[in-house]
Amino acid sequence: MTVKLGWIGCVALSGGLMAGTVFADCAPEPVTGSLDFSVCKVWPAYPGLTLSAVSTFEPDPVYGKNDRVGSYDLSLAVLSTGRSEPIATYRQPTAFMSDAFALSAVDLDTARYRLTPELRAFGVRANFKGSSRVNPMEETWLTLYVKEGDKLRPVLDRLVVSDFGGEWDGNCAGERAGTVRTLEIGQTRSHGYADLIVKSVTTGLVGEGEPQTCELKTTTGKPVLTTLRYDGKSYVLPAGFKGV
Repeated sequence: MTVKLGWIGCVALSGGLMAGTVFADCAPEPVTGSLDFSVCKVWPAYPGLTLSAVSTFEPDPVYGKNDRVGSYDLSLAVLSTGRSEPIATYRQPTAFMSDAFALSAVDLDTARYRLTPELRAFGVRANFKGSSRVNPMEETWLTLYVKEGDKLRPVLDRLVVSDFGGEWDGNCAGERAGTVRTLEIGQTRSHGYADLIVKSVTTGLVGEGEPQTCELKTTTGKPVLTTLRYDGKSYVLPAGFKGV
């Protein structure tokens, strides 16, 4: 099974824990700040369960008064139809830092991340974007969580599933490149969890000439396969694979 990985990350909390009656109908928790994120999604792997994620922006006390400089807390919950309280939760203070490279979107990923015959994970995707047009930067992280009793636990932390960057003149000339990673559930296991096969494909773009006569050349590298193994606590990521 191959799961196409787009962008994601993370959501935050707007005060207290989410109300299960709200999320039973998959209505996102209200947030108060314009930079906050809130999302919910039915979990197809487990009928009757809904996932929610809320991420609240906390401005930096010195540099964040008039800008997007600060951090995001993250609060996750699993809710069951007909119950008023979450059946499992997770909270991470300062889950994301945000500055010129700012958190721009959050989503829940309910692809079939079957890590054991009985256990499926879900994902949170966080997308970050830079503010410069001529030095573009964009990155998406994926974190996978499993439910253990009344708690949620991250088992894959901030895998960079897509990135894009480079330098150009805003018209034509310059170089940009991006990498997209797809994830496949492997047939082998480590410490009881399925190994994850990551396929990375890098595409480059080179522009030459004036805007009226711009020539663009695209190159696509050969796919590179990397196996991620569970060490008993989490999947180990090689250098360059983890968002920071």
